[in-house]
Amino acid sequence: MSNLDTAKAMIAAYNAQDVDAYVAFMTDDASEANYRGDVVRDGKEGTRSGLAAAFARWPENRADVTHAQEIGNYVLMREHVTRGPATDGSPLVEPFDVVAVYSFEGDKCSRVEFIR
Repeated sequence: MSNLDTAKAMIAAYNAQDVDAYVAFMTDDASEANYRGDVVRDGKEGTRSGLAAAFARWPENRADVTHAQEIGNYVLMREHVTRGPATDGSPLVEPFDVVAVYSFEGDKCSRVEFIR
């Protein structure tokens, strides 16, 4: 499986809100972060619990890939994210676009950075 195929499988798991499948593609110390900034979810377990909380808050949350390319050990994906209504009654989040940079170590994703 190519890194691009792995990143697309991660998005499929994300859209199915299957946190176990999503983190199965990650290294144990993987993280999700703002581009060149703060880590949002630290480690496989931090990612699992953070995504589970987000999916509980936004059960209609999904990311649609509008462009993807693989460059060496990186995959770049432009994603259109929609959240839908929140279960906690907070205001609706307007749909937004991100560029996600997936970094790989071998066949596992070691970091995802979001540019928004």
